Amino acid sequence: MYREQLLFVCSRNQWRSPTAAALFADRDRYVAKSAGTSDSARIKITPGLINWADRIFVMEKRHAAILKRNYPDLITDKSIVVLHISDDYQYMDPELIEILESRLAEYLG
Repeated sequence: MYREQLLFVCSRNQWRSPTAAALFADRDRYVAKSAGTSDSARIKITPGLINWADRIFVMEKRHAAILKRNYPDLITDKSIVVLHISDDYQYMDPELIEILESRLAEYLG
Protein backbone atom coordinates (compact mmCIF):
# COMPACT_ATOMS: atom_id res chain seq x y z
CA MET A 1 0.00 0.00 0.00
CA TYR A 2 1.34 3.41 -0.97
CA ARG A 3 1.70 5.94 1.83
CA GLU A 4 1.59 9.61 0.95
CA GLN A 5 4.87 11.34 1.74
CA LEU A 6 4.51 14.54 3.78
CA LEU A 7 7.28 17.05 4.42
CA PHE A 8 6.89 19.57 7.25
CA VAL A 9 9.09 22.67 7.16
CA CYS A 10 9.88 25.31 9.76
CA SER A 11 12.98 27.39 10.45
CA ARG A 12 15.38 25.37 12.59
CA ASN A 13 13.64 21.98 12.56
CA GLN A 14 13.56 21.82 16.33
CA TRP A 15 9.96 22.21 17.49
CA ARG A 16 7.16 22.80 14.99
CA SER A 17 8.03 20.61 12.01
CA PRO A 18 9.38 17.67 14.09
CA THR A 19 6.18 17.78 16.17
CA ALA A 20 4.09 17.69 12.99
CA ALA A 21 6.12 14.77 11.60
CA ALA A 22 5.79 12.89 14.91
CA LEU A 23 2.00 13.14 14.69
CA PHE A 24 2.16 10.97 11.56
CA ALA A 25 4.71 8.43 12.81
CA ASP A 26 2.17 5.62 13.26
CA ARG A 27 -0.40 6.35 10.57
CA ASP A 28 -1.09 3.88 7.80
CA ARG A 29 -1.81 6.42 5.05
CA TYR A 30 1.20 8.70 5.54
CA VAL A 31 4.92 8.83 6.11
CA ALA A 32 6.35 12.12 7.29
CA LYS A 33 9.69 13.90 7.50
CA SER A 34 10.67 17.35 8.68
CA ALA A 35 13.28 19.93 7.78
CA GLY A 36 14.25 23.54 8.37
CA THR A 37 15.08 26.46 6.12
CA SER A 38 17.76 27.99 8.35
CA ASP A 39 21.46 27.25 7.98
CA SER A 40 21.35 26.24 11.66
CA ALA A 41 18.50 23.75 11.12
CA ARG A 42 18.83 20.35 12.76
CA ILE A 43 17.88 18.81 9.39
CA LYS A 44 18.21 21.32 6.56
CA ILE A 45 15.87 21.29 3.56
CA THR A 46 17.47 19.65 0.53
CA PRO A 47 16.49 19.01 -3.08
CA GLY A 48 16.23 15.34 -2.17
CA LEU A 49 13.64 16.00 0.54
CA ILE A 50 11.62 18.22 -1.78
CA ASN A 51 11.66 15.56 -4.51
CA TRP A 52 10.70 12.88 -1.96
CA ALA A 53 7.62 14.77 -0.74
CA ASP A 54 4.16 14.41 -2.24
CA ARG A 55 2.98 17.42 -0.23
CA ILE A 56 4.87 20.10 1.66
CA PHE A 57 3.47 21.90 4.69
CA VAL A 58 5.28 25.02 5.87
CA MET A 59 4.68 26.78 9.16
CA GLU A 60 4.90 30.38 7.89
CA LYS A 61 4.60 32.26 4.59
CA ARG A 62 8.30 33.07 4.71
CA HIS A 63 9.15 29.36 4.58
CA ALA A 64 7.15 29.02 1.35
CA ALA A 65 8.92 32.09 -0.04
CA ILE A 66 12.32 30.56 0.75
CA LEU A 67 11.37 27.33 -1.03
CA LYS A 68 10.11 29.25 -4.05
CA ARG A 69 13.25 31.38 -4.17
CA ASN A 70 15.79 28.57 -3.60
CA TYR A 71 14.09 25.67 -5.40
CA PRO A 72 11.80 27.13 -8.09
CA ASP A 73 12.18 24.21 -10.50
CA LEU A 74 11.64 21.54 -7.84
CA ILE A 75 8.43 22.92 -6.38
CA THR A 76 6.56 23.71 -9.60
CA ASP A 77 4.37 20.60 -9.33
CA LYS A 78 4.33 20.42 -5.53
CA SER A 79 1.46 21.31 -3.27
CA ILE A 80 2.78 23.75 -0.65
CA VAL A 81 0.42 24.59 2.19
CA VAL A 82 1.11 27.40 4.67
CA LEU A 83 -0.19 26.46 8.13
CA HIS A 84 0.33 29.93 9.70
CA ILE A 85 1.85 28.63 12.95
CA SER A 86 4.27 31.03 14.65
CA ASP A 87 7.41 29.93 16.46
CA ASP A 88 5.87 30.07 19.95
CA TYR A 89 5.89 26.42 20.97
CA GLN A 90 8.24 23.73 22.24
CA TYR A 91 8.47 20.22 20.79
CA MET A 92 5.25 18.25 21.37
CA ASP A 93 3.59 21.19 23.16
CA PRO A 94 -0.08 20.15 23.65
CA GLU A 95 -1.31 23.47 22.23
CA LEU A 96 0.91 23.05 19.16
CA ILE A 97 -0.41 19.51 18.64
CA GLU A 98 -3.99 20.77 18.87
CA ILE A 99 -3.31 23.54 16.33
CA LEU A 100 -1.52 21.16 13.95
CA GLU A 101 -4.30 18.56 14.11
CA SER A 102 -6.94 21.21 13.52
CA ARG A 103 -5.18 22.85 10.56
CA LEU A 104 -4.03 19.61 8.96
CA ALA A 105 -7.48 17.99 9.18
CA GLU A 106 -8.60 20.18 6.30
CA TYR A 107 -5.90 18.69 4.07
CA LEU A 108 -5.37 15.21 5.43
CA GLY A 109 -8.75 14.26 6.83
